[in-house]
Amino acid sequence: GLGCCVLVLLLLLGGSGSPGTTPPPRGPWPQEPGAEPEGAPWGRGRYEAVKKHLGAVGALSKQYWRYLACRVWQEGCEEEEKQQEGREASPIPSWSFPLVGQDYLEILSAWYCSFGKCCETGDCRIINNITGLEADLSGQLHGQHLAKAVVVRAVRGFLQSPRPQKALVLSFHGWSGTGKNFVARMVASHLYRDGLKSDCVRVFVSLLHFPHHNYVDSYKAQLHRQISETLQRCRQALLIFDEAEKLHSSLLDAIRPFMAQQDSEDQQRSIFLFLSNLGGNTINEVALDFWRAGWAREEISLELLEQRLRRELQEAAENSYAHSHLLRENLIDFVVPFLPLEYHHVKLCARDAFLARGIPYTEATLDEVAQMMVFVPKEEKLFSAQGCKSVPQRINYFLP
Repeated sequence: GLGCCVLVLLLLLGGSGSPGTTPPPRGPWPQEPGAEPEGAPWGRGRYEAVKKHLGAVGALSKQYWRYLACRVWQEGCEEEEKQQEGREASPIPSWSFPLVGQDYLEILSAWYCSFGKCCETGDCRIINNITGLEADLSGQLHGQHLAKAVVVRAVRGFLQSPRPQKALVLSFHGWSGTGKNFVARMVASHLYRDGLKSDCVRVFVSLLHFPHHNYVDSYKAQLHRQISETLQRCRQALLIFDEAEKLHSSLLDAIRPFMAQQDSEDQQRSIFLFLSNLGGNTINEVALDFWRAGWAREEISLELLEQRLRRELQEAAENSYAHSHLLRENLIDFVVPFLPLEYHHVKLCARDAFLARGIPYTEATLDEVAQMMVFVPKEEKLFSAQGCKSVPQRINYFLP
């Protein structure tokens, strides 16, 4: 198997040996000062010299393995780069990274890629782990029963469709801190092994990437080129637009052709996620009405909220996103509402933040974090005004 080939290769390249009663073969073992003459019984000095260079051989073999793992599986590349820098700064005496060894590894990685999942574009890093996405949304996304159900159902159905007629377009709406960015990152990490760093994922933040309206024409050409390149490079692409309500209408026009109906013979798949604070007040009003009526928030249906949201978006004044082709031409497949978070949801976010950093906590500690947040409306103090957005920073108060 591959493991055996790697072991043989490392032994051939790195060499091995162990001290015994017979002298070691002639090779790269330099004579230490005061060492015994050739053929004499081994003494302490000679043993230490051999031990030192066997350590160098072991280190070299580890270097080869790190290089192979980086080349073939894309794992440990950052560590390999650091090790390479270290070798350049302080090389191991009498040993180097032979070019012939690197050539052998190139051959081995090419051989592995002939039947494994390797490619130049990153396309082979697509994993589409919908089961993991569903499990992580259930365990880590709090208070969003609608978003969990819609995202999993929409993504799974789209990826299982043999010939999708158009791109999948989801529009996330809700207050800041309710989980829109969190879900977008989770989708990326479960569809691609490299998550947001994948060559097949592009993230655009309106105020960061398109800050000046005077340069809209330049932005439009740039955006069109970047999306085209991503779609050409990857048979499945994910494009995320944060702060979508701030996108200029010309930019939305540039995006539109990539979402519209496509050739049935085209195997290209693309998913567009738009993240927006638009409609947050409408969502909150519905959630508050349910609470006042004594109904559980889990009884809020997608049909009710989606109708209210679409109506508000269509009536929104002076907003290019709300009045764009996306809504008028029904290019958005699902308008996904993110509900406001309550006190116990904030506590769950705090618990996750403590666990992520390996910091011990108690129920009293979680209560302290939640009580630091601002809750609205003024009378009921039911919903966190910032959702869970600042919770990770709040736990810094509890560091030793």
